[in-house]
Amino acid sequence: MKIFKILFWTLWRIWFYILVVVPILVLFPLLFLSILSEKTYPQFFVLARLWAGIILYGMGFHYELEKDFELEEGKSYMLVANHTSMMDIMLMLLLVKKHPFVFVGKKELVKLPVFGFFYKRTCILVDRKSSKSRFEVFERAQKRINQGLSICIFPEGGVPEDESIILDEFKDGAFRIAIEHQLPILPMTFGDVKERFSFTFFSGSPGKMRIKIHQPVETFGKTLEDKKEIKDSVRNVILEQLTEFENTK
Repeated sequence: MKIFKILFWTLWRIWFYILVVVPILVLFPLLFLSILSEKTYPQFFVLARLWAGIILYGMGFHYELEKDFELEEGKSYMLVANHTSMMDIMLMLLLVKKHPFVFVGKKELVKLPVFGFFYKRTCILVDRKSSKSRFEVFERAQKRINQGLSICIFPEGGVPEDESIILDEFKDGAFRIAIEHQLPILPMTFGDVKERFSFTFFSGSPGKMRIKIHQPVETFGKTLEDKKEIKDSVRNVILEQLTEFENTK
């Protein structure tokens, strides 16, 4: 029985990479045109959502969404969620439909073939080992916010190697940017994603993921002195929901 599982996981993971690369190659002319100017980023965002849907549903996943809040049109947000899987990117793109946003992500992903080409030109990249790079993130975020876009950061700063960790500690970046630009922070909880598609190669299965979009945490009138309190508040919201998801499997 185990050999059949290993065979399924191997073919399934290979299928994932096919779903990642082939749509990019097919859509390449449109994707390329959409990144020639920052003004056409909303068009790129539509194509990115199409790509995300192909991957998510092509892998046999679907999600069940509970919403406490509807995003206001024309308003920028700081979007944050727990991070356990590559599927988190696809989920975020599909959940935030009419509000184009820009990911802040680690510079290392630029090295990925095909994907890295567009990643470098559309995301705000950060080298976490460089204080200069972290400072530049704030400047680029300001530019994107001025263009009417939202910002998305996974505040754990990466996926914990220890999969027993339910929610890692949050880094400051998302909360510093939100406070400095007075952006409301919109917490989201992604449930079941680690179980469905973790970074462990021989694991996972098609099925449902439970998602909760929470009420935003306001930063209007707040200063950097309030950063820790806001960060802890957002983390607690996500952690409590993850615990609830775990208890209702």
